[in-house]
Amino acid sequence: MELQRGSRRLAAMVELLSSMRFAIALLSVICIASVIGTVVKQAEPYNNYVNQFGPFWAEVFAAANLFTVYSAWWFLVILAFLVVSTSLCIARNTPKILADFKAFKENIREQSLKAFPHRAEGALAEPPQAAAHRIGQVLLGSGWKVRLQVRGTPQGDGWMVAAKKGAVNKWGYLAAHSAIVLVCVGGLLDGDLMVRAQTWFNGKQIFEGGGMIADVPAQHRLSVSNPTFRGNLLVTEGTASSTAIISQPGGVLLQELPFSVELKKFIVEYYDTGMPRLFASEIVIHDHETGEKQAARVEVNHPVFHRGVAIYQSSFDDGGSRVKLQAVPITRTTKPFEIEGTVGSSTELSNGEQKMTLEYTGLRVINVENFAAQAGAGTDVRKVDLREAVESRLGAAHKTVTEKTLRNVGPSVTYKLRDSAGQAVEYHNYMLPVELDGQRVYLLGLRDTPQDSFRYLRVPADENDGMDGFVRLRAALEDPALRAEAVRRYAVASVEGGRPDLAEALAASATRALALFAGAEPVRVPADDARGTPAREVVGGLQAISAFLELSVPDVERERASDVLVRILNGTLFELLQLSREQAGLTPLPRDEPVQRFMTQAVISLSDTFFYPAPMALQLKDFTHVQASVFQVARAPGKTIVYLGCLLLILGVFAMLYVRERRVWVWLAPQGEGAQASLALSTNRKTLDADHEFELLRTQLLQVKP
Repeated sequence: MELQRGSRRLAAMVELLSSMRFAIALLSVICIASVIGTVVKQAEPYNNYVNQFGPFWAEVFAAANLFTVYSAWWFLVILAFLVVSTSLCIARNTPKILADFKAFKENIREQSLKAFPHRAEGALAEPPQAAAHRIGQVLLGSGWKVRLQVRGTPQGDGWMVAAKKGAVNKWGYLAAHSAIVLVCVGGLLDGDLMVRAQTWFNGKQIFEGGGMIADVPAQHRLSVSNPTFRGNLLVTEGTASSTAIISQPGGVLLQELPFSVELKKFIVEYYDTGMPRLFASEIVIHDHETGEKQAARVEVNHPVFHRGVAIYQSSFDDGGSRVKLQAVPITRTTKPFEIEGTVGSSTELSNGEQKMTLEYTGLRVINVENFAAQAGAGTDVRKVDLREAVESRLGAAHKTVTEKTLRNVGPSVTYKLRDSAGQAVEYHNYMLPVELDGQRVYLLGLRDTPQDSFRYLRVPADENDGMDGFVRLRAALEDPALRAEAVRRYAVASVEGGRPDLAEALAASATRALALFAGAEPVRVPADDARGTPAREVVGGLQAISAFLELSVPDVERERASDVLVRILNGTLFELLQLSREQAGLTPLPRDEPVQRFMTQAVISLSDTFFYPAPMALQLKDFTHVQASVFQVARAPGKTIVYLGCLLLILGVFAMLYVRERRVWVWLAPQGEGAQASLALSTNRKTLDADHEFELLRTQLLQVKP
């Protein structure tokens, strides 16, 4: 588009903005940004991006707003420029299209018809006027729009028949380009632009603090009349809320709603595998203006609308469940106790002079885990079904070769223990034992930072499917008197024939092994300059025995010595287990296979307890589950505009691709008693259909036999 008036710089800028190359460049950038916004999860916690990309690239990507692409200032600016550019393109081409839409181009010269690829000539027996009317009627009957023109020639009056068909193709161009403008305008309206405009021009400020929603000042709240917004609304069962939270860079804004949403019941339905099948919320909408109450049910992909605001089922959360935890002693100095709390709250604990804060962070009633690796570990080749194996790999494209064995392992609790310095360790403990590798174990997980994965301590379940047997064994391991008695019993039971010298030597080895394993004799490992390892002290567990063997036994004898020492350790630990049961008034355990599996896992678990940072583990004993539903509330006036744009885009693309614009001219010059006819066909795309159509027109209009 060229401006006839104004400065040259303004004219050049308008010409650039209205050019097709500029619009295509903007559209390409938007496509690339949309790909980034699709690949990179948007609006996730910043720690998730640090864990995925690393601290450096996470900071770089955050500076470029790649984690909030669709609300980034540069994305909105590009959208605005695309709207301007496409609008100028439409304004530049619309007058030409409208003029061309009305024109039949009947003034075309006879010589110009000979330049068309599709052309033909023929002699007609009828005079030009009669032939023109006949040809016009034939074209009208085939859906063509026709205009006749009389021209004077030296031989007499000649007639030009001009016809056109498929002019909708021109409207397709306007519809497709208008659709781009409408979609971009709808995106700008429903994006973050209107909310940010209120922070720029209406005195609203992003809230960066914490506390109760009711205590947030008015400058951080958006009015009910806000034309467009999209926020999250968390409602606990039995409560109501009317304030949505809109996430912003560095904080939040609060959006007041014209109604309150009361959550009566949150519903979760599961498949047989334990995977969730349906999320739904039974709600009551309380209208603030009329006082009307409206019951509704919100499901995923089935929103509820009220006063122009859509209520979507987004996710769910804990609404303040009540949990009862029992302390399981890891060390002998810790006494068992019970404590109750609410998820989201905290409790002060003390361990002598050490003060800790217990933070209840989560309760999960359903935990579905994949046990396919264990299920397939012992596959019998004689039981392989070829047909089942083939069918498992055929069918839908989402099937994978790796099969899944999903199992619900029951509830779990998550909590944090924070010391006086503010350092916290997060724990994740399952309520029920899980069968792993043929042994039922309790899983006690921990991690130091949210970026880390949970590491689990496996505590073997005793004959009563509890942790009492392991706790008694762990306490007996710290008792010197019980360790000495276990060594004595092991030496007496292992030495036959009454040889006191052999029994004394075996007792000495067993005492040393048990003391090393119990942490009573720390092993000091000197620094190794060749390996670059500093001096360290190893306390307790199999790692202490390994360090002792590396320092005391030559390499050639170390393997045999380790086998002997581990065998002695297992024997004394079994006697220690029997002593712990005697003190508890229980009968001795037989030396059968279940007990051997228990002892094998117990030795590994006892060794791992020396790495457990807390003196106790909190086991979930009981809970009262309170659900909370997370709704996404949105007022999106641009949605209708976007839908209209999508409809226009479909119609426009269809018109441009599948509708061909064609024009036909037939010049009828007088020749004797008849007329000399010149036929030409013009089309915007060369296709086989155009060739067939031209042959049909030549046959019908010029009366040429095929």
